[in-house]
Parts: sequence; C-alpha cells; structure tokens
Amino acid sequence: MKKLVLLATPFLLLALPACVRTVASVVTAPVRAGAQVVDWSTTSQSEADRNYGRKMRKQEAREGKERKKADQERRKQCREAGYDNCG
Repeated sequence: MKKLVLLATPFLLLALPACVRTVASVVTAPVRAGAQVVDWSTTSQSEADRNYGRKMRKQEAREGKERKKADQERRKQCREAGYDNCG
C-alpha cells in the first residue's frame, strides 16, 4: 500500500496544477461574463465620439441642403421680381 501511494504521488502532483487552473477558471467565469455584459451595455468614449461626429455630419449636410434650396428660392424670387443681378 505504501508503495502504491509513493508511486501515485508524483502523478497526483502533476495533475494538481491542471485542477487548480480549472477551478480558477470556473470561479472567475461569472466575473468575466459580468464584465462582458457591462462592456456591451455601455458606450465607450471613442464610440460616443464617433456617434457624435456622425450625427454632426448628417446635421451639417441637412443644413447645407436647406441653405442651397433657400438660396435657389431667393434667386428665383429675385428674377421673378424683374431684377437682373440676382446672383
């Protein structure tokens, strides 16, 4: 019996780190999952900056179209009023 224990001890010592690693990964899995959920549910500063930039470019494009349309309408009304220099 003593010989069996002495022979099995090195194998058990070799298997112990794998068991510890497995236990550690099982224990930390909920923490990592929670961190991932938080990451998915929050917006990082770079994402916020990108979204703000996109919003501002769309607004500027919309304002540019409105300004161009207003200028065309003003020139049209100027020509209809009989003025020559409506540029």
